[in-house]
Parts: sequence; structure tokens; C-alpha cells
Amino acid sequence: MADDRARDASGPYAPAPAKSRRRRRHRSPWHRGNGPAANGARTPSSHYAALDLGTNNCRLLVARPTPDAFRVVDSFSRIVRLGEGLSASGSLSDPAMARAIGALRVCAAKLGQQGNGVRSRLIATEACRAATNGSEFVERVQAATGLALEIIDRETEARLAAYGCASLMDPEAGGAILFDIGGGSSELAFLGRSGAVDRGPPVATILAWVSLPMGVVTLAERHGGKAVTPEIFEAMIGEVSPLVAAFAARAGMNGTKGLHLLGTSGTVTTMAGLHLELPFYDRRRVDGLWMHANELDVVVADLLRSTYEQRVAHACIGAERADLVLGGCAILEAIRRVFPCERLRVADRGLREGMLVEMMRRDGAWSQGAA
Repeated sequence: MADDRARDASGPYAPAPAKSRRRRRHRSPWHRGNGPAANGARTPSSHYAALDLGTNNCRLLVARPTPDAFRVVDSFSRIVRLGEGLSASGSLSDPAMARAIGALRVCAAKLGQQGNGVRSRLIATEACRAATNGSEFVERVQAATGLALEIIDRETEARLAAYGCASLMDPEAGGAILFDIGGGSSELAFLGRSGAVDRGPPVATILAWVSLPMGVVTLAERHGGKAVTPEIFEAMIGEVSPLVAAFAARAGMNGTKGLHLLGTSGTVTTMAGLHLELPFYDRRRVDGLWMHANELDVVVADLLRSTYEQRVAHACIGAERADLVLGGCAILEAIRRVFPCERLRVADRGLREGMLVEMMRRDGAWSQGAA
């Protein structure tokens, strides 16, 4: 659940079981550049767009390549809660779909402003994967907005998150435990040292990965998110911890020496904002921030003591996140108990940035003389 608040649209990207259905492939004016040209060649585009429709958020980035990275030229983010009630009903509700389509209409308008030069990838994740009517929703989106969504699998989601965050790995560390706490699922990946590249952002080496079938929305709906007692909080952690421990065992990981945590989600960016005591959310101060274990402990304790109304009133949380943030903290706490790293690096970047990096690198945007 990457952050949904306003980002600096002019700032550079730099350091700082679903019901099986046969899905029809859709083509629209905004489904471009996802495969090679007829002769197998690709040429860099002037602009690239990445749209991520998740269980909780709808987010768009438009960027242009620079010599070694890219610069964001437009963005959009809105909480739509597409997966609201999904865990109980198994399907996307009409109000949730209407909210998402409203946000996607805005995205379509923004893409239209870019003209024909934009190459794009438009993805949908866990809510559409899990819903019995996920494919029907995709068809409805195309009819209403012209946008052709691609429902990606969990492995692709983990890979894109790693691509988007690789530049924040500590180059002196032996590796990192990357996690992306989403609305309906959470992805974890064991990253090795970034691979060397001549130009452009570094490339992550994914040594092991897993997608956990729970996120902040599913936990909040199951346990409640407004009045979270320490006992409820521990029950949330207890539900997640065995899944994280099973991943560590399958990956053959013994200890965390030389590793650090790398988190990309609204949970960790919110925690960073609270730690910094920001009067309003500021991506430039949060993205790339290092937090130590004791600092995370303090933020979690403060949140557990807070009331729902206090969380609503805080500018770094707000009404749309107030009932979800402690579910996210519980997932993070389960991860920390299995992987007790002393340091966590906060990433206000993820799937969209990963899509942009993958498209640009595939097109040779950072090859010698291409940018």
C-alpha cells in the first residue's frame, strides 16, 4: 500500500486462490508499449506512465527518462477501497467499483493530456485477482474509461516492488528484506546486493519472495481497526507471524546479520511521518529515511495509545487511513519479530516506480546516448 498522499510531481527519482477465469486481452489507447515491436526492437519513448490499482488505492505516475533515472512530470493518487467487503463476499461491490472507476477516469484524462508519445503499463493487483468478478470489472473499466487494466500475478507484483526500491538498498549491506504491505496482500522479498548496471537505477537481485494473503484492509475487517486494544493487536500479529516464519524457513534464512529492512507502503511512510513529527506529510523528508528498531517501537506504542479520533485528526494519518494503520503496524511487527533487523529504510516508492524502471530499461532509455 504505497503512499496515497501528494508527492512532488517535479522532483527527481533518485536517492533519496482467485476463481479461475479466462481473461480477454484488451487494447485501448492507453495500453501501449508492453511488448516488443514487430521486428523485436524497442525505442525509448519521451514519456512513460505507470498505473497501480490496488485493494485500497488508485495511483498513477507519469515520468520522462533522464540520463541516469527519471523525473516525475505528473501524478495522481486516491484512496478508493476497491477491496472493501471482499474478504466476506468474495466479490467487488458496486459502490467500490464506482469509486475506482471515478478515480480511473481522472487517470485517463491525465494520460490523454500526454498525447500519443506516452508508453504505459496499467496494472491491478490483489482485489482484482481475488474477486470472482475481477475480470468483469476490468471489462467495465475499459468500457467506461478506455483503460485496459492488466491483472498481474503475485510474483510480478513482488518483482516490480523490488525494481522500484532497489536504489534504496544500502550498498554496504549484505542484502535487505523488502516488504510491501498492501490492502489485500503483502509481499516480502529477500534481496541480494544490487546488480551493477552502466546507467540508470540499480537492479535488485531477488533471492526469494512470497505473497501473504492479507493486508491492512483484510486485517481491519477481520479484527476491527478503530478500537484496537493491545490484545487485538497481538491477535493480528499472531495471524501474520506464522506466514512470515514459513517464508524465512523456505528461503533458508538463518539470522539477519548484515541485512536491513526495506519497507514500501503507506504503513511505513505514515510511521516515518509520525516519527519526524511532521505537521503535514512531506515525501522529500520521508523517502529514504532510516529508522532504528527503538524508534519504530516508540511509534507503534504511541499509535496503540491513541484513539481513533486522534488518528483521524493527525495530518499524517487522516480519516481514510485511521482504521487501517494499526493493521499495517501489526504486519510490520510480525515481520520484525521474524527478521529482527536493527535498521529499516523507508521507501515512498514501489510498484509504479518499478514499472517505470522496467519499461525504460527494456526500451534502452539509459543505454549510451539514449537518454
